[in-house]
Parts: sequence; structure tokens; C-alpha cells
Amino acid sequence: MKIVIAPDKFKGSLPATQVAAAIAAGLRTGWPGAEVIAIPVADGGEGTVDAAVAAGFERVPVTAAGPAGDPVRASYARRGEAAVVELACVCGLVRLSGGPGSSRAAPLVASSAGAGEVLRAALEAGAHRIILGVGGSASTDGGAGLLQALGARVYDRAGAPLPRGGGALRRAASVDLSGLHPAIGHTAFTVASDVDNPLYGPQGAAAVYGPQKGAGPADVAALDEGLRRWAAVVTAAGGADRAEEPGAGAAGGVGYAALAVLGATLRPGIELVLELAGFAGKLAAADLVIIGEGSLDEQTLRGKAPAGVAGAARAHGKPVVAIAGRVTLPPAALAAAGIARAYALSDVEPDLARSMADAGPLLERLAGRVASDWLTGPTGLEGGA
Repeated sequence: MKIVIAPDKFKGSLPATQVAAAIAAGLRTGWPGAEVIAIPVADGGEGTVDAAVAAGFERVPVTAAGPAGDPVRASYARRGEAAVVELACVCGLVRLSGGPGSSRAAPLVASSAGAGEVLRAALEAGAHRIILGVGGSASTDGGAGLLQALGARVYDRAGAPLPRGGGALRRAASVDLSGLHPAIGHTAFTVASDVDNPLYGPQGAAAVYGPQKGAGPADVAALDEGLRRWAAVVTAAGGADRAEEPGAGAAGGVGYAALAVLGATLRPGIELVLELAGFAGKLAAADLVIIGEGSLDEQTLRGKAPAGVAGAARAHGKPVVAIAGRVTLPPAALAAAGIARAYALSDVEPDLARSMADAGPLLERLAGRVASDWLTGPTGLEGGA
């Protein structure tokens, strides 16, 4: 029997690589004869570089600017002329946790410049096909910081350089794109994202995601005004008019900068990660697929990694079970998503703090239960959790 394990991270607890390792250990204990293939996944946000490395890419360390401009240790993934850059690991919300190497940026001054610095490093290393994963951004600067790090210059009405951060964009008067890195013109960029928001407006980057980044009502209004102004000056400088397209609002508007200036295409992050991992080929001979994430809920069904894996498995007629920190989806919703059964850590450890702290051993325990259930045959997956 062959089992494919393709989990996402358990946010705040374990990265996807460790989730996959714990599940694999539990399966091998409960089912020593099983062939287990671990494929950690991500949807463009935190863990995307890890997923690429697990798929055979080389990790390339780089130091770049965090959301507040202080240097942080980050990395991108490279294989030949292809590179995977993850915004979250350099200037994302994970850098605002207060932990080692973190920044504490306010919503009006947080910048995407660090992602541009990592892109520059990949370009200068010879990458000509770049996937930019944009989930988990800490900024709402329309990608201005990213473009500035790549050589663009943004000025206010007095002709002075505009400071970084979305709060300054209301004062933007012009942008000079002539200094952009020359390799951009012959590089294919793909944005990995699972959101379809436009750049500005009621469903735009500031209104929908600003509050998650600490923006109050006045901040949201200021950021939205700045994004409108930014789109106007970019278009005047020769950028494409892409502000109202789905995905332009990804990562506080980094999606817009990539679409309008870098000529990027936009695709669901999980699709790209599965392609990098050669998931379809590994799925062909699988008897069971195991997915996982911290919370299996309504958000899961809106393009997140586990739903993408389940959809791919269902398309190949493969049974899917889920192991999650908690499960709030009813059986009918699980079935509609192609998930035969879900196991929750909260069922064996109701205390959230303990469940997060002991996620590894709990995952092994539940994976052993999956092995026991599957040994009874596919009908063993039809019962309750």
C-alpha cells in the first residue's frame, strides 16, 4: 500500500515538513509495511520555500529588510533558472510576532521592500522563471517597496523621494521605472496567491486585509486613498492598468505591482506547489492521501492548500482523509470537498495550548489511528471521527 502525505503547516505550532514527518512516523508505527511519500505543501504563504526545497529545490540564504526595514534572515529556493520567492518569510506577518529576528512595523509604515531585495538576489543569481508567493504580507503598500528595491524611484510633489510604507502613498506624485533591474524584461514572473481582491475599494487590500495587519478605520481609509493614488502614478509612468483585476489586492497590493509592472501572471499557490512537487505522478499509484492543517474550516474550502490537494486527489479517484488541529466542517461539507473522514487533535487533547505544544506526538497518535482504520479496508473510513 502507498500513502501520500501532503499537509500544510499547523500555524503557530509546526511547519508542514514537521507535520508530514510526524504523520509518517505514526503511519509507519501502525502500519510497518506501508510505503509513505511525504509532500509538504503551501498555498503561496508561509512555508512555500520549504515546500519547494522538499520538492528538490536548493535553499539559498539571503539577508533582506523585514517589514520595518531591519535586516532579517530569509531564503529563496532555486533549481536551475527557476526560483521560488516567499514574501512571508522576509516581510510577512510572521516577522511581527516579537520572536527572534522579528520586526514591529505599524500598518502605515510596513513595507514590501524585503521581498524585492530577495527577488533582486534571485535575478542576479540567474533566475529567469520566478514564482513569487505573496500570502501573509505585513504591508499595504501596493508593492511600492518591492519595486523600489528593484530600482524604481517614487517621488512626492516636491520631487523628494517618498518614504516606504503604505501611509506615504497618498503623497506620491510620480514614479520612475527606468531604473528597474534589467533582468526583469526577460524574466517570467508568476504570482502564487489564493485571493481575488482588487487593489482598492470595499473589497480591496486595505479594506479587507488592513484590519488583520493592525489598521484601524482611519488607517484603512488612508491606505485605500494611497493605493488609489499609487495606481494612478504607476499607470502614468507606463505601468499596465491592472488595479481592478482579481488578485491585484494580494499581499497589500504586491499582486498589483507584479501584474502591472513585472508583467506577472497569477495562479493559485497550491496548484504551483503541487506542480513543483510532481504531485500528479506520485498520486497515480497512491492508495490513500492524507491532508492536514491547523484548522479545517470554511476558510479551507476557499482555495487553501488542503482543499487543493483534496481536489487533485478526488480528480484521480483517490480517497482522502484529513488530520487537523480542529475540525469545524460538517460531514456533508467534508464529503463535498472529497474528504472521506477528518481526525482532530482537539478530540484527543481539548486544551488548545497543550494541543499546539504537543502537536507532533498527537499527530503521530492520530496517524496510527488512520493506519488502524485503513487496515479494515476503505469502509473503515466511512465512520465517525
